[in-house]
Formats: sequence, structure tokens, C-alpha cells
Amino acid sequence: MGSYNYLGFAETGANVLKTVADELQHYGTGVCSSRQEMGNLDKHVELENLVARFLDVEAAMVFGMGFATNSMNIPALVGKGCLILSDELNHTSLVLGARLSGATIRVFKHNNMQSLEKLLRDAIACGQPRSHRAWKKILILVEGIYSMEGSIVRLPEIVALKKRYKAYLYLDEAHSIGAVGPTGRGIVEYFGMNPEDVDVLMGTFTKSFGAAGGYIAGKKELVDFLRTHSHSAVYATSMCPPVAEQIIRAMKCVMGLDGTTQGLQRVRQLGENTRYFRRRLHEMGFIIYGNDDSPVVPLLLYMPGKIGAFSRHMLDKNIGVVVVGFPATPITESRARFCVSASHTREMLDTVLNALDELGDFLQLKYSRHSRSSRPELYDETSFELED
Repeated sequence: MGSYNYLGFAETGANVLKTVADELQHYGTGVCSSRQEMGNLDKHVELENLVARFLDVEAAMVFGMGFATNSMNIPALVGKGCLILSDELNHTSLVLGARLSGATIRVFKHNNMQSLEKLLRDAIACGQPRSHRAWKKILILVEGIYSMEGSIVRLPEIVALKKRYKAYLYLDEAHSIGAVGPTGRGIVEYFGMNPEDVDVLMGTFTKSFGAAGGYIAGKKELVDFLRTHSHSAVYATSMCPPVAEQIIRAMKCVMGLDGTTQGLQRVRQLGENTRYFRRRLHEMGFIIYGNDDSPVVPLLLYMPGKIGAFSRHMLDKNIGVVVVGFPATPITESRARFCVSASHTREMLDTVLNALDELGDFLQLKYSRHSRSSRPELYDETSFELED
């Protein structure tokens, strides 16, 4: 229950992996060269064209490592004299990329539009420190689904703010691409928005597609710029051909290009499993974070002393879970993080839920004393701060 295998494509069937095995025989295990030298193969071009088609954008570029897709590309997009506005719960790869860029960094409260707008207003009104010159660029960094909270970004409001204040938007869809949206095309599709509203679309292949690496997608000018200015593109070894084939296989399945509806069924099954698992946990009295459609399900343990006991007891029942504590979370918000998959059967989920029900009583983890409100719209606000 801790794997990011959202759509179940990290599978071992010989029949489904036949094309991957064929590429392994044809190309070998690796390229041993960068894309700028001898490592640019037809498989990479095919994959990039497929990713651009999948996301409905002009162009895309793929990289061999998901973490480096953020940490090595953000410094190519912004630098000294630029301003980065970063959500306080952004992933370490985004934080590292922002720090390496040399740009000024300011942090806004998680998913809080009032906090973000205040920073945008101040940036426009005051400009750079001391000189008060206008910022060269203002880049907003957010994630689609936040991996420790299970929350979904408030994309429509952020797009409205970035248009109003003429900023740029960088969206990390590592946990959301393939996992949300009617056809698995991520947060942009989930909200029914135009991909052109997001300046830089980033995602990884390490989760929903059962492979490795990441991508940057958007306008052709953006991708062409990164091909020559990104350290990850110029210096890093290019993606292994069998890995590229695995991504192509999985993505074609999701798009229905393999002649079946299996990919769409997986996306729908993931949504059903996610809602069922979250609803049952809530009914049992656990406190869980995140959006109802998010396959990342954090269950609050609160007390640091219960982290080890929870993990060991679940392992005794042959259930693998991820437990997280300080400094990855606030010291009083220790949690277990479950990742739901389309490959989980209802019997598997019930087995886990029964174990959690028993363990919740034993460790006294059922902190919630309230049932779900019949009028949830009254509690949708994420900030109750008073206006200045």
C-alpha cells in the first residue's frame, strides 16, 4: 500500500511486456551517451511526440530521472533578477531547483490564494529589493497532487492570478498525471482547463506509467530552449530504450491506441478504489488528509511514538505501508501514507481496512469524533484569515 503504482503498469506478465523485451534485445540495456551526443534515438523522438499528443501541447522533452527533471530544468528557466513563488509544501526537487537557480524565492501558504495574491501584489508594486526594478520573470511553482498531504492544487484560481499579474506557472504533475482526470490526463483535465493556460507542464513516468524518468511539455519555443540550456539535457545520459518502450506501451494503453479500453478501465478503477478506501477510513473514525479523488491517502497518527508500532504491526500482517514523521512532517503530524492502485482488488482493500480497523482500536488512532457534514460547502474554505 505504499507503492506509486497507481495504474498497475508495474507488472510482470510476459505477454504485456513483450515489446519491452524486444527493445531490450534490439538496443541493449542503455545508451551510455547524452542526447546532445550519440544518445538521441528514434525511441526518444517517438516518446516525446506521444507525450505531446497525450497532453495536447505543441512539444515535449523527456529526461532519464524524475527528480532531475525539476532540479536541473528550473535553473535553466529562471535566474538572478527573477522571482519564484513556491508553495510551502512543494517537493524537495522543486525546492532544490529553485535554490540552484539563483532567483529570489518567496513562499506562500499551502493552496492559499490570499497568500499567493499578496506576494504577487507586493512583487509588482515593490519590484526587486534595493533597486526596485521590475522582476525579469515571476514564476509560480505548484504541484498537481501534494505527495504528503493528498491535496489537489487549486488550479483555476492560480491560473486566474497568474494571468492577472502576468506571471508564469510551473505545474509538477508527478503524482497526478495518469491518476486523475476522466481519461488520466492529470489536473488540467480534472478541472476541464486548457493546457495552454499552464506555461510549463512537468510530470514523471515513475508512478502511473511504471517506468522511470520525467518530462517537460508546453510550447515548442520552451522545449527548444531547454534542449540547449538544460543541464539534464546536455550532460545527463539519455533514457534507456527499454524504459522508453515501457512508457510508450503504458501511455498508448491509457490513450486507447492499443485497440482496447483497458487503460480507461484502469483510470476508472483507480478512482473507484480511491473513493471507497477514503470513505471506509472516514467511517471508521480515522482522520485523513487530502481530496476525495486523490490516490495519496495520509492517515494521521499524530504521536511520533506510534510511528514504529504502526509500521511493525502492519508488517506482521504482511501489509507494507509508508510511515512519515519529523522532519518530513511537523513533529505533531506524524502519519501513514497509503497509495491506492487500480491493481488493488476490493478484497485486498478490505483486508487492509480490516487490519486498520483492528490496529486503530489497539493503538487508539481513531481520533475523529464527527461524521461527514451534510453541508460540506460550508467548510470548503482553506483560509479563514481576516482581510487587512
